[in-house]
Amino acid sequence: MLVQLSVKNLAIVEMAEVVFGPGLNIITGETGAGKSVLMGALDLVLGGRADRSAVREGASEAWVEAVFSLADSRAVDRLLDDASLPLCEEGALLVRRSVAAAGAGRCLVNDTPTTVQTLRRLGSLLVDIHGPYDHQSLLDPDFQRDVLDAYGHCAAVRDAYSGAWRELQTLRARLAELQGDTADIEAEIDRLQFMVDEISSAGLSEDDEEPLVAQHAEAANAEQILAVGTAICNGLIDGEQSAFDLLAGIQTQLTELAHILPEAAAWRTDAQAAAVQIQEVGRAVADRLIRIEADPDRLQQLEARMALVQRLKRKYGRTVGDVLATLAEHQARLHDLATRTEQVERLQTDIAEAEGVLTRKADALTKSRTQAAGKLARAITKELHDLGFLKSGFAVDLAACAPGPHGADLISFGFAPNPGEPMRPLKAIASSGEISRVMLAVKAVLAAHDSIPVLVFDEIDANIGGEIGRVVGQKMRHVAETHQVISITHLPQSAVYGHQHYVVSKEVVKGRTRMQVEVLDDEHRVDEIARMLGGKGLTSVIESHARELLASAREK
Repeated sequence: MLVQLSVKNLAIVEMAEVVFGPGLNIITGETGAGKSVLMGALDLVLGGRADRSAVREGASEAWVEAVFSLADSRAVDRLLDDASLPLCEEGALLVRRSVAAAGAGRCLVNDTPTTVQTLRRLGSLLVDIHGPYDHQSLLDPDFQRDVLDAYGHCAAVRDAYSGAWRELQTLRARLAELQGDTADIEAEIDRLQFMVDEISSAGLSEDDEEPLVAQHAEAANAEQILAVGTAICNGLIDGEQSAFDLLAGIQTQLTELAHILPEAAAWRTDAQAAAVQIQEVGRAVADRLIRIEADPDRLQQLEARMALVQRLKRKYGRTVGDVLATLAEHQARLHDLATRTEQVERLQTDIAEAEGVLTRKADALTKSRTQAAGKLARAITKELHDLGFLKSGFAVDLAACAPGPHGADLISFGFAPNPGEPMRPLKAIASSGEISRVMLAVKAVLAAHDSIPVLVFDEIDANIGGEIGRVVGQKMRHVAETHQVISITHLPQSAVYGHQHYVVSKEVVKGRTRMQVEVLDDEHRVDEIARMLGGKGLTSVIESHARELLASAREK
């Protein structure tokens, strides 16, 4: 569940902190008090669009922080692990996001920087926000298909179909590639053969990188290397008064000194070791000089080789490894084109088999959806009866279509709100109040099948009232038995069903508007319900009505 939402310097919010509870959390307040800012903040921290103009005037940045407590964090942990983020500790998840007035904002998950895309992926697992206009999504065929699949637990069979669909598309794309225009293919063969011959004839290897550069540097500086190296050898071991000869004389003197100064024996040992080391260095230099060639022809060959390698790298890749990879790619393509007749025949066979597999998996998906469609229609119809459509009908229709990415079914929701009216597509219904209630019915039905733990209803009960408002409150409370529900409402008949009740208000302090959120105790809750019932003109009758509504809701 969402444990806490903290907002700083966002729109009219200077600082607000809301601690939510389990069950149904109701948020009320006057129009314009800032309730929508809270929902905007939640949407923002879960990857919604950031707007710099929303940063409070005078502030450098706005911050939103959401703390979640997850009974089962396995799905979230898998996502975090994929994004190289710290996993949840004992189900605790901390998500933060800033929006800068100037410059880039920041996203943090469990105090580790991440991307907006990761926040969006987390949001899809954690929270379903349903705003006052989101009922339009109910008219989307893709949404209707997803509702049916969620209710019918079709995920496994749908994923199997999707895998078969992707495999078939890959085979078809490969076939189209091989069956291109013949003239174009011949031209491509000529072009590829020229490039393959050019690279192959060079006989490139990894030695044409750093080793070639080192060989060229050695050949270009051979005379200097020989001169300096010879001087070094003379100074170490070969010349008159070499370091080795000097140390030999010093060793003799130290031997004599050791007879009268015992510690000189240790110095003699050190001098002997130094002489051995000097001798080894001298021999190593001499051995290396033997392999140095001051040969102009060798230098010319190396320069020509380097020029060839550089030309190939300019044409085919940044490094020799890249050039060799290009060669392998072109050789493979040439083989494809040279054997395209055989490959086309093989692909056609594979495609026929893949089409058969896809048909079988499409039939399995259609069967699964068909079995769920009638049950879903009856379940939504029952919920709609409770929401005031006493004689309404609801249908989930499947029609066959050409196989696509999501199956071979066209799914549409039908609705007949009144007796005697024919069943019509849901999109033909004009009333937003009717569609909002249909959406609530769908949410109520899906509550037991939806893995998203937090549902947010932002004025889902707009355009309705009276007895239907009471039923909407009951439905939200029913959904809250399996989910945490957060609902912004203007209807007192709905608000009384909340387990927790928060009121949003605003005040002017030192010429600045500031929003605040307060959790209500029982007595202040009576006052807020009374305000919602009667506005500013509170009377004892309205207050008594408020108490009756709250008492009635507690009995449910």
